[in-house]
Amino acid sequence: MRAEQNELLTRIGPGTACGAVLRQYWHPVALLEEFDPALHPEMAERPLKTVRVLGEDLVLFKDAGGAWGLLGRACPHRGADLSFGRLDPAEDGGGLRCPFHGWKFGPNGQCLDTPAEPAGSRLCERVRQVSYPVQAQGGVLLAWLGPQDASPPPVPALDCFRAPASHSFAFKGLWNANWLQAFEVGIDPAHTSYLHRFLFDEDLGAIGSNAAGKQFRSASAGEVEGERWPMTRIMREFGKPEIHMTPTPWGLQLQTLRQISAERTHVRVTHGLFPATFVIPLSETVTITQYHVPVDDHHTYWYSLFTSFDQPLDAASMRAQRMKFTQLPDYRPVSGRHDRWRYNPQEQRTQTYLGMGEDDINVHDQWAVESMGSIQDRSREHLGTTDKAIMANRRVLLQAIDDVQNGKPAPGLAQAEVARAATGPDTFDGIGPQNGWEAWWRASARDKRDRAAWLQASTRTGATEVSEATGAAEVAASSAAGGAP
Repeated sequence: MRAEQNELLTRIGPGTACGAVLRQYWHPVALLEEFDPALHPEMAERPLKTVRVLGEDLVLFKDAGGAWGLLGRACPHRGADLSFGRLDPAEDGGGLRCPFHGWKFGPNGQCLDTPAEPAGSRLCERVRQVSYPVQAQGGVLLAWLGPQDASPPPVPALDCFRAPASHSFAFKGLWNANWLQAFEVGIDPAHTSYLHRFLFDEDLGAIGSNAAGKQFRSASAGEVEGERWPMTRIMREFGKPEIHMTPTPWGLQLQTLRQISAERTHVRVTHGLFPATFVIPLSETVTITQYHVPVDDHHTYWYSLFTSFDQPLDAASMRAQRMKFTQLPDYRPVSGRHDRWRYNPQEQRTQTYLGMGEDDINVHDQWAVESMGSIQDRSREHLGTTDKAIMANRRVLLQAIDDVQNGKPAPGLAQAEVARAATGPDTFDGIGPQNGWEAWWRASARDKRDRAAWLQASTRTGATEVSEATGAAEVAASSAAGGAP
């Protein structure tokens, strides 16, 4: 990749070409739990926090009427910091007041009061603060940072947003690196055989599928000669994956095959949702949808949304496990460049391929992302066959930048008709037949969905279920962009 292309793809602040593309999509900007007084006591007094997203400094708050607001941090009067603003009580109509001169703004950015102005002044009618729409979905607060005079597409009815609170959990973490390298690590199907390789296996019965860092300790669906294999063994022993790519209207489906024998193959199905989200299986019945949200050019938040199709998730335990490796208030990982990501050469010889712990595989990905530097120099890389998904995604991103610069729509979920039809997407991890593997995994995924009581209930109450096999093709035919590599 040429240096100027790398610069184009990684700079995302206001006024940049790539930033203009990313602003066409919904992004998580906070966990809903960050406003829970039981977890963050300061929120009982004042439900407001600062956030930095796509290089913009913003204030996120919940007003007295329960409405969410996301406003520019600098007051439009004379630039004072609205993060110190007063939240008016319900009896005063709610809203956020700047303490400098008392100007008040509603969650939609409209100036509602300029109390120091003369009686009868209509100044506030002409003033509107920068504001962005916010929706609470799937344990996160989503925001759309598109143009002030434009309307956002609907939030897609992905599984992570449809699941009830009992079957979902959300968490996040901060990485000191650019958004694109964070996303590219996640959509790389080959790295799991090396970066996350464990040199020995554990008793499958002793591992909870929701445990932090245990993703590759649980079992794959299916058997080899009557024996269930842990994913650790599959990833370790079969390190030359065969990668297939199927375009979808909202991104890319990846089918990664690791042939075990002449009759059996391991099938892992994951997704890239353009521009910065991947969807992967945690276990047979739990899926992770992970967003990568640029803070600025050099920092990225990942947001993981866990969705169970079987038993309820123990959110308290999942949170407690992850908090061992996380520092509040900004959800910064405990380890990093400052302590060499907890690297242990003895562990690297005897326990893990990387040598950075078994209990939190997030630090494995963190090392891969951050050790490249805050912005990876892609002009020096040498890509191989297993990098086909990375190359395909970059082509789409470059085309999207060109399209938006020329007044065309951004692809995929930025388009209302695509967002309305988006569903799932289905993930899978299992050992099945070498011949007919595709029909087998699709049937298995349908069975998982058919057994999910909450999913069937939401379908009966009016949510439209669109299969990837049929609905995606229909949307692709009607979408000008197609949204796929």
